[in-house]
Parts: sequence; structure tokens; C-alpha cells
Amino acid sequence: MSTATAPASAKKPRRAKASVSPAMRRTKGEKIYNVVNIIILTLFALICTYPFYYLIINSLSNNQAAAAGDVTWRIEGLHWDNYKTVLGLDGLAQSAWISVARTVIGTVLTVLASAYLGFMFTQQKMWKRSFWYRFVVITMYFNAGLIPMFITMKNYGLTNNFWVYILPAIVQPFNIILVKTYIESIPASLQEAAEVDGAGTMTVFWKIVLPMCTPILATVAIFSAVNQWNSFQDTLIYMTDSKLWSLQYLLYTYINQASSIANSVKANAANAALLATAATPTAIRMTVSVIVVLPIMFIYPFFQRFFVKGMMLGAVKG
Repeated sequence: MSTATAPASAKKPRRAKASVSPAMRRTKGEKIYNVVNIIILTLFALICTYPFYYLIINSLSNNQAAAAGDVTWRIEGLHWDNYKTVLGLDGLAQSAWISVARTVIGTVLTVLASAYLGFMFTQQKMWKRSFWYRFVVITMYFNAGLIPMFITMKNYGLTNNFWVYILPAIVQPFNIILVKTYIESIPASLQEAAEVDGAGTMTVFWKIVLPMCTPILATVAIFSAVNQWNSFQDTLIYMTDSKLWSLQYLLYTYINQASSIANSVKANAANAALLATAATPTAIRMTVSVIVVLPIMFIYPFFQRFFVKGMMLGAVKG
């Protein structure tokens, strides 16, 4: 009985080649470059974050060691007395409320104004669009100066008025330019389709353009919130009523009075153990700096995923 044999010309089935990831296809030079790049960026990140770390560990360490400069890498003699001292200062709660209120209200109004003006400056049917756009942009390069600004605010009745924190900062030309450039990258067919369905200008703005501008509006919100939270010169110029002082200005005055505050605390320290945690001018300055910086640092991570995208898309027209 003969057995059937496979023809000699029959080909063996080929094995599928395993897919090679892009990382495995990199050359030796590319791998070295990536390692060096990671090391440099890591060092740069550490250099940027160390000052904040230094403030925190010194505010929590033995005050005498911190004043002598012995606290550089880790906490020495952990205690919270510095924060109890600073948070117990007169007027802090009221000033904190003023700063939070101006940051929230100012940010919301600045974002809405930047979004609306940025949108309107893209509308061909806007009356004298080019003139008004240039009129807004030119204020980035020229201003009246401090004295005329103060006289203007006084004539408007805004000195010793909470709204002096809000109204002058609502229209920001830089933010308007960012939003305008971003909106110009949105397909015009979306607005045209909405207008065919009967949507007006405000309907297009609220229901179509505004929801699509989340990245750039988050970027504007970060800029505005940081500016409002850190500002203290407007309090210095326009406010004499201490009830309307911002937190930054109040803490600025306490930093200048750090020595007197530290001396008053030391006067109540009965022994050497208490002196170790008694406030010093250095401890007061460090603690105040941490209190001012931390709130805005906690807000930034929530907007970080929008920040880079908004800056890239809003800076260059695609």
C-alpha cells in the first residue's frame, strides 16, 4: 500500500513576526539622549521644587536651628507652633475671606469677559471689529501711569471699595488674544450650521463656542487666579480700611513686623524648651510664605491637564 507524500515544493507556513515596539527600535544614541534628557529634567524639577520644600521644612523645624541655617534637607524638631502663631494674628480670617472672594469673583468675570470678547473679535459682522481689537491690544503697551490711575479710581468711588480689586482686572488683552486665536482654530462650519438652524450670536457663543474652549479658558483661569491671589499692591495703593486688606498685604505687613512679633512671643517663653519653638523673624517669614503659596499650588494640579494644551492652541493659529 503506497502512502501519499507531500510534494517537495510545498512551502512551510511562515511564522508571524513579532511586532517590535518603538522603544526597542531606538538606536543607541537615542537611548543615551533619553537618559540624559530625563536626568537633566529631573534635576531641573528638583531645583524648582527645592525652594518650596526649604520653606516648609524650616517653618516646621526648631526655630533656633532654622534661624542659624542648620535646616537644609530634613525637619529638625517638628512642631506646629509657628502656624499657631501666624494663624492667630489679628485680622487674618477677614483678610483671607477678602482674598478668596476677590480670587473667585475676579477669575470668573475675567474668564467670561475674555471668552466673550475673544469670540466677538472673530465675528466679521461686528461693527468696527479691527478698530476695537487694536484699541484693546494697544493697552498692553501703553498705560496712563500710577497717579492718573489712582485719580480715576477715586473719581469712580472705588477707593476703599472691594470692587477696585475686580473691575480693573476684568479685561486683560493678553487673555483676549489667547482666546481669540483659539476660537479661530475652531471650524467655522459649526457656527454656520447653528446659524442655519436659527441660532443667534449669543446662542452660538454659549452653546457651541464656550464648551469647546475649555482648555484655553482653564489657562486664562490659572493666570487670573494667580494674579488675583498674589496681588497686594492694589491694597497698598487704594485701601486704608484694614477690613478690606487682602491676605497678601496683611501678611506683608506682618513680615515687616516679624521681629516685633517674634520678640512678643519670646517674652512669653518661660524656659529653654519653649524658646526652641518660640517664633523668630526667620520662622515668621517662612511660615507666612508657606501660607501664601500653598493654596494656589493646590489649585494648579486641577487645571494642569488643560494648561499646556490651552497655551499651545491659543498661542499659534493652526
